[in-house]
Amino acid sequence: MDTEAQHTERDRSSPPSGSADVPHVAESEEAEERSRSVFASVVDWLPGGRLTLTCLVLLAALLVVSTFLVQPFQIPSGSMQPAFRSGDRVLVNKLAYRFGSEPQRGDAVVFDGSGYFGDADYIKRVVGTGGDRVVCCDKRGRIKVNGEPVDEPYLFPGDTPSQVPFDVVVPDDSLFLLGDHRSDSRDSRDHLGEPGGGMIPVDEVIGRADWIAWPVGRWTSLERPDGYARVPAPGGAHG
Repeated sequence: MDTEAQHTERDRSSPPSGSADVPHVAESEEAEERSRSVFASVVDWLPGGRLTLTCLVLLAALLVVSTFLVQPFQIPSGSMQPAFRSGDRVLVNKLAYRFGSEPQRGDAVVFDGSGYFGDADYIKRVVGTGGDRVVCCDKRGRIKVNGEPVDEPYLFPGDTPSQVPFDVVVPDDSLFLLGDHRSDSRDSRDHLGEPGGGMIPVDEVIGRADWIAWPVGRWTSLERPDGYARVPAPGGAHG
């Protein structure tokens, strides 16, 4: 009897089942209502209402993408033909060289040439990275990197790898860059006698050109050519 009486008393003093959740549900509904009210106020305040707000959100998203992820770049000249034509729009992967990754030989990169090539952004192909010895040319007219001849199938038809001889060692954290249309490209060769020796610091690289996005008929993803696969590391040169 005592046990049963105590149990009954506890039941009387306890709140009804589920009543503890009622305030939380009410608070949640109130917060949701406030959010809707704020959203409605913003929509009413903006000229154009929902359409304007949607456009602003999309613009903000595009700004974030362009700043941190992918940036469009228009090819300004024919110096990278045939891979890139004047007027092509490419998408530059800005994350390609983050988190410890570095530009690789054969990559087509977009970089800030201010103080090196001129006050503009450029696109060129990486031929040598830090520590590489780049020489033009061997008996067959090919560029050699660390003593290894490199086949360059991306060159403009009829072009030679270079009509200007050179023999350079690329400083650490720098790049030696050439255009694919060698007879119509101003690149590292044209600045060998200037401060910096025609080299571009890796820090000036904006990103790697990974896609041609426009014109639609030229949409394609870009792969690193395999002509540099046999090139030994600096210090392992031969020949």
